[in-house]
Amino acid sequence: MIISRTPFRVSLAGGGTDLPDFYRESGGCVTALTITKYMYITVNKRFDHTLRVGYSQMELVNTVDELQHPLVRTALKHTGLVNGLEVTSMADIPAQTGIGSSSSFMVGLLNALYAYKGEHASAERLAREACQMEIDMLKEPIGKQDQYIAAYGGLRFIEFNPDETVFCNPIIVSPATRDELMRHLQMYYTGMTRPAASVLKEQKANTEMNRQALKEMCEQARQIRDTLLKGRHLVSIGDILHQGWMLKRKLARSVTNDVIDRYYETALEAGALGGKILGAGGGGFLLLFVEPQNHEKVRKALSELRQVEFGFEPQGSKIIYVSDA
Repeated sequence: MIISRTPFRVSLAGGGTDLPDFYRESGGCVTALTITKYMYITVNKRFDHTLRVGYSQMELVNTVDELQHPLVRTALKHTGLVNGLEVTSMADIPAQTGIGSSSSFMVGLLNALYAYKGEHASAERLAREACQMEIDMLKEPIGKQDQYIAAYGGLRFIEFNPDETVFCNPIIVSPATRDELMRHLQMYYTGMTRPAASVLKEQKANTEMNRQALKEMCEQARQIRDTLLKGRHLVSIGDILHQGWMLKRKLARSVTNDVIDRYYETALEAGALGGKILGAGGGGFLLLFVEPQNHEKVRKALSELRQVEFGFEPQGSKIIYVSDA
């Protein structure tokens, strides 16, 4: 049996610039970090030739082509493991909530499958192949940031170049700076979920008219990186997040709605300095940048929402259990 553990991510700035329609012309960049919430994938040998796959549903099939789960079907074919396996997944946080769950699933699945074969897969390989499968083979209208941050982990400034290369650079800060950043972040579940593809399809169609806004969002990713590297005046990140959210709202009508806007305005009135809906938008988690002395005020103002505590995860996808039995 093999078990992989892959972190979920929080994207601070630049989301949307990792879509090919933008970065192939202008180059994109994202500042993001992984958190102590995870996707777990187990791969185990079955007694017979069948395939059993467990997620929110359960599938038991004779051939890989019969599998309904597109990510599992594609990954099994890619790795050549097409029979006699049981694959299950468990997650700390539900899918379609804006923290990169599908890409963490794919990266963690590839990691576990390669480990089952006795192969080590580097973070670069896991990220690159996950992108190939999700974007090129399955034609998902998504970007590349989730796969790379899930594979590498930590606090990263990720550049998406027009020639399809990706530079996944660590943002090297002191523990004190990192801890100060984390003390300012709060995350609340809106109770709404939405497939990222439904938002990103609209955003993709609007790329040309949004190009200037996306360039500004890329610059905001650089600003947050530079602020963290200097280790001073981290409070300015709150305003950068706010300005980024104002820009993101313009990318597609489905990014926000009246309920999300009300939650966000309530948080600002209670002392939050800025924030955003994580992921493509339309639901999921509301990330807020709040000075510690105002945490309780914001918590009370958003008492109808569930706050999710989280910490910083320095590592990407890893194998946490190996058994020959």
